[in-house]
Amino acid sequence: MVNPRFPRTLFTSPPASSGDLGVAGTDEHGHLGRWQLFGRVAMLLAILYLFLLGLYLMTGGFRLLGEDFARELVAVTTNPFIGLFIGLLATAVIQSSSATTTMIVLLVAAEKITLLEAVPMVMGANVGTSITSTIVSLGHIMNREEYQRAVAAASLHDFFNIISVAVVFGLEATTHALTDLSLYLSGLIETRPGEDFGGVLFFVKDSAQAVIRLTGKRAALIIPLGLAALFVALQLLTRLLRGLVIGRIEQNLNRYVFNRPSVALLTGVFATAAVQSSSITTSLMVPLVATDKIPLKKAFPFLMGANIGTTSTALLAAIVMEGPAAGAAMAVAFTHILFNLAGVLILYPIRPIRQLPIRMAEELGELTLKNRVYGVAYIVLVFFVLPFILIFMARA
Repeated sequence: MVNPRFPRTLFTSPPASSGDLGVAGTDEHGHLGRWQLFGRVAMLLAILYLFLLGLYLMTGGFRLLGEDFARELVAVTTNPFIGLFIGLLATAVIQSSSATTTMIVLLVAAEKITLLEAVPMVMGANVGTSITSTIVSLGHIMNREEYQRAVAAASLHDFFNIISVAVVFGLEATTHALTDLSLYLSGLIETRPGEDFGGVLFFVKDSAQAVIRLTGKRAALIIPLGLAALFVALQLLTRLLRGLVIGRIEQNLNRYVFNRPSVALLTGVFATAAVQSSSITTSLMVPLVATDKIPLKKAFPFLMGANIGTTSTALLAAIVMEGPAAGAAMAVAFTHILFNLAGVLILYPIRPIRQLPIRMAEELGELTLKNRVYGVAYIVLVFFVLPFILIFMARA
């Protein structure tokens, strides 16, 4: 019998309703069977192989691109405002900041863009990733009150990222503080020659080289193949881990997580790092807030934690990078981490500041209560129209 003073942990599954194994392959204590565990470990290794293969293919493809591409790309990204909105647009289109920031890491590793040019793109990707949860809020559009709360929950993540960018972007543009600190941290852990991952990952690199040879070293084929492998790997990883992590969190959210902001924040960090997708974890909040199961204020720390947890994908990509720009690639990953940490440190500790994005989200929710078109217009304007306009103005 479970001691009521020490309830089941957050990540413990409920017992199966009947039989030795439940529908999810667990026994009566919520443990995976031996074969189920073996199968999931094997699948995890296969997904990791596919992810790394995609990384090596994309890096190889970027390196094969000619100087004309490099000059055109640099001409665009040297303007930090354009870089910011390119990161936002790219993430809004593919709905994955993990994929966008990973591509940015690979571009730096292939020496196509510099760290200074990459930083604004990383910031933009953080804003763009919140489009998924905003789209999820449209699922409640038939119920006015639920839609109001859903839009508030989704836009809370947006406003958190927008305010973070407004503060940190200006600081970075004038002082390069984020870049300098990222370079310092990457220098502390940068691998020395002979100590990299080449010996461990030789089979992945050999596979990538074989594919590159088969395509005739054509970057136009290699990069899409690498991108496809990366996307498939991220999707499979999300599906594999979602049932293990998100499902179990969902069962105990209100009782064990949201009564303590620090626990909610840490849960957001680890849950998002586990499923490699802040889109999944932040979208989880929308229906919970919409149906009034969790108050908007209590969901905010979880959303901030999800922003930190999503940085793990770019860090994994940077760790396996080699070559002269490997240190800069690692610095990009650290920039992603530091930017999201800075957002939490700016908005979380002081109550009046913490209330600012919450009030903004609530105001937008009130507008949708008056007219549901506001919610749709918000998505189109913030994630597509406004970035295009600002990119055009910056280039002009």
